[in-house]
Amino acid sequence: MRVFLVDDHALFRTGVRAELAGASDDVEIVGEAGSVGEAVAGIHHYRPTVVLLDVHMPDGGGAEVLRRVRPEQPDVVFLALSVSDAAEDVIAVIRGGARGYVTKTISGRELADAIVRVSAGDPVFSPRLAGFVLDAFSEGPDAAPVGDPELDLLTPRERDVLRLLARGYAYKEIASELFISVKTVETHVSSVLRKTQLSNRYELSRWASDRRLV
Repeated sequence: MRVFLVDDHALFRTGVRAELAGASDDVEIVGEAGSVGEAVAGIHHYRPTVVLLDVHMPDGGGAEVLRRVRPEQPDVVFLALSVSDAAEDVIAVIRGGARGYVTKTISGRELADAIVRVSAGDPVFSPRLAGFVLDAFSEGPDAAPVGDPELDLLTPRERDVLRLLARGYAYKEIASELFISVKTVETHVSSVLRKTQLSNRYELSRWASDRRLV
């Protein structure tokens, strides 16, 4: 099984390589990329069976990779692998053509199994994410997710930080989970507080819960 890995964090890519190497002899990572441009070029070059695709990257993310690759290589299967389990992220990449969506809490063995399953044509989702897709597509394939003007003010990375903060993660734990510094976490939290006009993490947690981010 030829796999191409797309994620903007080199350390995470190294971890995925190690996990898959120890989990299965049938899955081989043939190439990797840290940006949309590198991903498009690499997928065209290596012609993988499955692409493991990060959702949030600085230059457009998984949706942009799907938009640029799928018309020319419709046989390539995409499996989203993201820290985010937000409904809007799941729905966006599935509408873009990904066959599954799993979160980065998945084990190496589970990830290897997910790769094999999507390559065989099965949809694969982490627990509770399938419900988002069923709800969205029950309204028709062209239906768009309902937007939230306040939530739309936040960047994808700010949403990731907010989601973990609302789950009770300490700043250091958030930094480790997202492969960023504690200082960067603090900067994102300050930005979210400013944009939402809230004053502390407890109010943010309630705000996130009301919008089903948790």
